[in-house]
Amino acid sequence: MKPIFTITEGMLPVSTSYCPGCTHGISHRIVMECLDEAGKLGEAIGVAPIGCSVVSHQFMNVDMLESAHGRAPAVATGIRRVHPDKVIFTYQGDGDLASIGMSEIIHAANRGETFTTFFINNAIYGMTGGQMAPTTLVGQKSTTSPDGRDPGAVGMPMRMSELIASLDGAVYVERVALDTPAHVRQAKKAVAAALEIQEKRLGFTFVEFLSTCPTNWGLTPANALKFVEEKLIPYYPLGVFKTPERKEEAV
Repeated sequence: MKPIFTITEGMLPVSTSYCPGCTHGISHRIVMECLDEAGKLGEAIGVAPIGCSVVSHQFMNVDMLESAHGRAPAVATGIRRVHPDKVIFTYQGDGDLASIGMSEIIHAANRGETFTTFFINNAIYGMTGGQMAPTTLVGQKSTTSPDGRDPGAVGMPMRMSELIASLDGAVYVERVALDTPAHVRQAKKAVAAALEIQEKRLGFTFVEFLSTCPTNWGLTPANALKFVEEKLIPYYPLGVFKTPERKEEAV
């Protein structure tokens, strides 16, 4: 029989170590499929900082570097200076990118650095124990907000795509989700578009994935997918916030 699906050579032939129901594996596969289909696996260099994704080099079949917490954009900037012709990306979680690494990502985007950031937003710190992240929703419980996030005390959740899109150096910004097959297909289109624009060296490209964290949310994998649909997407609307053709429409 003719196979209907073939695993990309971009993923190493091992099982991932992520929790059941975590969608890191889906985003890994999407990124690697796009690089594979573009014939760029041998030209790609990825940077993963501290967080659940720090082990992504064990699964992604491309050159990968680990960076200090939040510093992946700075490391990627240095790599770009040394390797102007490579495909370069960072793969970062929300606690990493929107908290300790906020200054790094903002200035990289504002400078128009020509690498791509894949931002995994699961609204919580995953690896370090389920603490409240800058993206944790109002009322959402965590180990450091057991009564739910209080905006009067800690402010509102950060909408990173909208913030990045407001910077002149960013040329492509899209938010996608990984909760349904249709959304996964759209996520792959966004990744392919970001990498294609990166090849043109027009500026900074950014794709945000609304992802799951069943373990730290205290939900089953199935209910975690519903949480994305019913809670995350209403606050973090999906869509393209900026493209090279309509930069003036950025939020």
